[in-house]
Amino acid sequence: MSVIPCEQNRELRTQIKQLAETLKTQSHTLGEHGLDEREFYNSGLFRGAIERIRGQFAATMTDKRDFVRQVLDHMKDGGYIAWWRSTGEANRHDYTVTLNSGKLAVIELKGCLDGNNTNIFERPASAQEFVIWSVCTNPGADPRRNAWSGLHTRLSAEIISRQERVDGVIIWDMVCGTIARPCPKVQANTERLTDLGDYRLPPPCIYLMPATVPDARSNPNPKAQNLEDVEILAAFNACFGGHDTEINFIDFEVRYQDNDTARATTIRRDGKKQKVSEATRILR
Repeated sequence: MSVIPCEQNRELRTQIKQLAETLKTQSHTLGEHGLDEREFYNSGLFRGAIERIRGQFAATMTDKRDFVRQVLDHMKDGGYIAWWRSTGEANRHDYTVTLNSGKLAVIELKGCLDGNNTNIFERPASAQEFVIWSVCTNPGADPRRNAWSGLHTRLSAEIISRQERVDGVIIWDMVCGTIARPCPKVQANTERLTDLGDYRLPPPCIYLMPATVPDARSNPNPKAQNLEDVEILAAFNACFGGHDTEINFIDFEVRYQDNDTARATTIRRDGKKQKVSEATRILR
């Protein structure tokens, strides 16, 4: 039972920690800085280089947007969607997709869901469907921790406190199915992988949310929508070979605790409860 089928590659995580320790103690032997060991670490050169690399990885969205472009082009070419366009420069959301039914879906692109940026989203009035797509390319990140932090700790609190509906979440990127993040969906059947440019992609992890916003007084226990109710997510699932048993359904239960609002989150997959939270207060 898990919030997401894949899990962190612990061997790779150990290797990352070992390499990080080696860099901390042996970086003075690299390059042509001309400093001895004490001078090197006192100079701030090592810390400055690390912060520069961190900033470059954090700031660039080029690889992520190229990945999204290839995915949406593939869906359009395959007839799963009618059209799409990038809207990130002029709007708070990132992509609009015209579905085959003529409905308009809006996609908000996020990184790893355990970050504060997950809380920042705005459903436009024109959106008939609104989904969040997590592209978490950090190979050392824990996918189960990230998914639960995003879905329960962050998104549920925002949806309830701001009364803003999110129809679903996609957790899926170019690291999925690689040695950094092995995917159980394809380990026994590599024919389920989709070749797309430089990528070999397993089916996406899809999470469906209620069609109504939870409210402690008027709507305390809304259930997740069905896959066919959210056309953009059904298109992702059909295009990339997802199975019905792999779809995740998120139910909320909201109630008052003293002067606060609390919510519990349940994730169902293949007819079974995969993870259930206790009632957690929303602190605002």
